[in-house]
Amino acid sequence: MSDTAWWQHGTIYQVYPRSFQDSDGDGVGDLKGIRQRLDHLCWLGVDALWISPIYPSPMADFGYDITDYHGVDPIFGRMEDFDHLLADAHGRGLKVILDFVPNHTSDHHPWFMESRSSRHNAKRDWYIWRDPALDGGPPNNWLANFGGSAWEYDPATGQYYYHAFLKEQPDLNWRNPAVREAMYDALRFWLDRGVDGFRVDVLWHLIKDDQFRDNPPNPAWLPGHAGIDRLLQRYSCDRPEIHSVVAEMRAVLDAYSDRVLIGEIYLPIERLVAYYGRDMAGAHLPFNFQLIFAAWNARDIARIVDDYEAALPQGGWPNWVLGNHDQKRIATRVGAAQARVAAMLLLTLRGTPTLYYGDELGLENVPIAPEQVQDPWEKNEPGLGLGRDPARTPMPWDESENAGFTLGKPWLPLNPDHATRNVAALAADPNSILTLCRQLIALRRAYPALHRGRYLPLRTEDDIFAFRRSCGQQRDLLVALNFGQTVKRLALPPDAAGADLLLSTGLDRIRESTGEVLQLRPREGLVLQLMPR
Repeated sequence: MSDTAWWQHGTIYQVYPRSFQDSDGDGVGDLKGIRQRLDHLCWLGVDALWISPIYPSPMADFGYDITDYHGVDPIFGRMEDFDHLLADAHGRGLKVILDFVPNHTSDHHPWFMESRSSRHNAKRDWYIWRDPALDGGPPNNWLANFGGSAWEYDPATGQYYYHAFLKEQPDLNWRNPAVREAMYDALRFWLDRGVDGFRVDVLWHLIKDDQFRDNPPNPAWLPGHAGIDRLLQRYSCDRPEIHSVVAEMRAVLDAYSDRVLIGEIYLPIERLVAYYGRDMAGAHLPFNFQLIFAAWNARDIARIVDDYEAALPQGGWPNWVLGNHDQKRIATRVGAAQARVAAMLLLTLRGTPTLYYGDELGLENVPIAPEQVQDPWEKNEPGLGLGRDPARTPMPWDESENAGFTLGKPWLPLNPDHATRNVAALAADPNSILTLCRQLIALRRAYPALHRGRYLPLRTEDDIFAFRRSCGQQRDLLVALNFGQTVKRLALPPDAAGADLLLSTGLDRIRESTGEVLQLRPREGLVLQLMPR
């Protein structure tokens, strides 16, 4: 693997720290808890651990509202707990990626408290302040991602401040060089401690239109959709100037060896790939979320893969994501059987895969009663199915009380089937989805065709999506995925007849030799090794 960087050939695993492992009985996961569970990640075979925000925060948005970019919130532990976690992870060969939230701070951050104290304060321009419109209302029509106007009036200074998310999360002014340097210093603080990279939250939001023009209406919006979707976000994000900011951020990481910059970017493919930057000087991995929103059928999936491969700039390394802390779990979106197909798809496509904690168990969204709701988006726009709590519930480790997650009361309820769907039970089951994920990751590590080889589309018809992975003189691999509900037959190319079956999503077809036609059971995926050339 020496010809690729660790973030190219490795698998990334996302941990939502509140929900991974609680070490002190308060019902909320913490850094010591993550440290206690590193052996699971090593057993699973992943290469890097991405941890959602752990910084000091009032927790209005559970850590995405930060008061200090140089610290650890007491709910997660102390800085020495982070240092121990980092050392233990590195000692096990695991890289550690931190979440970085540069678009906004908490309204309790000292910078914002200074900024709102006076129109003449030195930090006034660190945030986005505007005079009211002529009618006294907000400066323009921009909407917040969590509902309502994106502008909050401040009576003390007679101006509005902009917040793309909660009013408790005022946006920083990234057109101010002092803001940029302060945030780059925060990156250096963690890089100096040995962090291996960052996933940058809402990277495409950092620069706003300098004229503050109204966003146009979205003709596709319908009642019942999220309020933010009423408008097309033409002027409030993804502005052309953003790419110089990304290049500056990348330069900060490039001053250190072997680090990775990942961008959270919810944009269509043709706009997403611009974030690789000119001459590949932008984000190493602009997160590709296309599979999260895809219609789950062979033709649409194949089209997305082909379109993405075609759009990648020269030198751009692909990546794929099936789930995260903001989206419904994959098993809920496509069903338990298709979750296995999805795992095989994620871990055999070309590029870096990111696995969300619990997806290796086939966890589904957990029902959250109204009195249990924690997510501010659900509280602001209830009843629209926008709440993110169902995908953030505690990791079930075993059949003990509270599934081994905590000795206290979990901050969110556990999955109802935690007595049987937990790490210990599924690790002991040779046919479980956890065993499948482990074997897929091992297969990906073992075969260069999977972790660095070319992607070659083969065939898409009648519910089957098939492709080849090829690497130099080594034997090609063929991946065939049946998205349908019935048995399907795939006529193999001449050099695939007599191929060796390496892995089935059912984990019950071992080392079969194929003929000229491959038979796939309903909702089954197969990985084959073709005959020598």
